[in-house]
Formats: sequence, C-alpha cells, structure tokens
Amino acid sequence: MIRVQLPTHLRVMADIGYEIEIEIEGPATQRAVLDALEKRYPMLGGTMREYSTGLRRPYMRFFACQEDISHESPDEPLPVAVANGQEPFLILGAISGGR
Repeated sequence: MIRVQLPTHLRVMADIGYEIEIEIEGPATQRAVLDALEKRYPMLGGTMREYSTGLRRPYMRFFACQEDISHESPDEPLPVAVANGQEPFLILGAISGGR
C-alpha cells in the first residue's frame, strides 16, 4: 500500500480526500504510482503526465521522503519508506513567476 497526497485541484477533480492509499503490482516506482492513480481515477489522466509521451507535465513535482524526485527516471524504485506506506508519495503543482 502506498500513500499518495495530491494537490487541491486534482483532489477536487477526482472527488477524493487529501490522502489516498493505492495498491501497486510489482516494484514501487513513479510510473507504477501514476499508472495506478490514473487507472483508479481516470479523470486524472493527462493531468500529471503528457498523454502522448507519458512524461511528467511541466510544473508537476513528485516528492518522496521530502526529496524532489521529479527529474529522476520514472522507473527508478521509490524509497522503502514510501513503498511500505510509512511516508507519502507527494504530488505538487509548482508555481513560477515573480518580478
């Protein structure tokens, strides 16, 4: 079981709470987590990854054990603490801009 925390706009879209639990078959990776999320909540398809390439969308960030893993390979194993549910897999929408 993996705990996943989503940003508000995705929680509203999927009509879910702050944190959900998902089961993954095989190794716990970013790709496996996102595949399971999109399978369980089809309305989230294309919100975190591009439909055509499967690559992370700009301004979406993934965190595991308080580390930004957004630029790591989506097939890299997640930390053990995330894989066994001790720590959440956190998905955030990044913001840019400024003066």
